[in-house]
Amino acid sequence: MREEHTTEPVAEPPGAARAAPPAGYRPCDVRQAVQRAVSERCRATHTPCDTDALADALLVASELTTNAILHGGGVTDVRVDVTGPGIRVSVSDRSDELPVAVPEAERRRGRRPGGHGWPIVCRLARDIRVADLPAGGKCITAEVPLS
Repeated sequence: MREEHTTEPVAEPPGAARAAPPAGYRPCDVRQAVQRAVSERCRATHTPCDTDALADALLVASELTTNAILHGGGVTDVRVDVTGPGIRVSVSDRSDELPVAVPEAERRRGRRPGGHGWPIVCRLARDIRVADLPAGGKCITAEVPLS
């Protein structure tokens, strides 16, 4: 079911943008890369940016990065691609483990703190793909609509 992750998009329509955060890969760096890519797209296409859609994309970027840090052994790569009507955020980490949602009953009983990030990503993203990386680890790509 898993596929190899490619880091280059096959084709980019006019107005597509790509941004990469600095090598630190902190959630704030990834959010800045998303903000920059979306802003550049809006300027290039002379269209206003949907602030609610941008907020969703920023939250997804932050959650994917935080999850890679907390559960994936650290972030190894990040890609931000604005293509067509959405933004793709790809975060790679060192773990082969698939993300899981913590059951609500477990969260309520206090057995496990957190557990909200993956359900947030699943709710806000239009498409989510998890791919094995050739050298180990995985890449999670989430596409968030921008309109």
